[in-house]
Amino acid sequence: MGRVIFNRIAGAVPVILLVTLITFGLMRLIPGDVSAALGGISSTPAEREAIRKNLGLDEPAHVQLFKWYGGLVRGDLGRSHFLGKDVTQATFERLPVTVSLSAYSLVLTLLFGLLSGIVAALRQNTWVDQAAMMFAMIGVSMPNFWLGLMMIVLFSVHLGWLPTGGYVPFTQDPVGWLRSCTMPAISLAMLQIGLLARITRSTMLEVLRQDYVRTARAKGLPNYLVVGKHALANALIPIVTVIGIVVSLLISGAVVTETVFSIPGVGQLLTSAILNRDYPMIQGGLLYITLLLVGINILVDVAYAWLDPRVRYDGG
Repeated sequence: MGRVIFNRIAGAVPVILLVTLITFGLMRLIPGDVSAALGGISSTPAEREAIRKNLGLDEPAHVQLFKWYGGLVRGDLGRSHFLGKDVTQATFERLPVTVSLSAYSLVLTLLFGLLSGIVAALRQNTWVDQAAMMFAMIGVSMPNFWLGLMMIVLFSVHLGWLPTGGYVPFTQDPVGWLRSCTMPAISLAMLQIGLLARITRSTMLEVLRQDYVRTARAKGLPNYLVVGKHALANALIPIVTVIGIVVSLLISGAVVTETVFSIPGVGQLLTSAILNRDYPMIQGGLLYITLLLVGINILVDVAYAWLDPRVRYDGG
């Protein structure tokens, strides 16, 4: 297993380098740079050129890229042009916010997604099945930013139950954290709930038709043992892969959700960096997100092997 993990990490290195290269190229294709934001509206072309020279933005693109990779080898991702602080420091200051929001959304996704899929499979072709799948279809169809805006209008503006935005750290006020994260977590989780519910239903239906499940029922085992010990345990094997995809989607979806609800996480940090053409911050922030997603994929591989001892990795 250790060799497999090492091979997965080694195989992820080209992917990470490719992501940074694509990010670097795309950002240079967008007109403008950070000198306009730093210099202000009243700055002259000469002042903006001086800012660009001071930041090294007047150098050829390939020189800037090699310098950035050189810093990456040394563990130095540079300083944010707009924030004036180290990229790593700025990212890790915001990372707990994004992780807590994504974790809350993941709990909602697993709770309602798995429950809806299992109930729908056990009550196939009944009104319960139809209602659960309709709920899943609605979740898949609604963009999270639109759902977030509608929730703000209803629960914040009209009813006044929850704040319109902002973030309260859990360590400071658990109730305040729950109030500030509930609407963002729901809007972020709805799409994933629908996806997980549909996959869980189809997987459970396939497992429930297997001979060993019919044999367990024939032996007179209670239904909860048949479903929990035999059916669900085997259905979880392909579902784990989907959960890995869900976690990745939650982290990437946080960029939009944090912007809608003004949550000071990594997503909002990257959005501001893109608007201000803060190249080091964009490249460093995306690098950390890529590393996080790679780690999630490795955990999924390990969990898959743990759930199914029959799996034999070839080390590739």
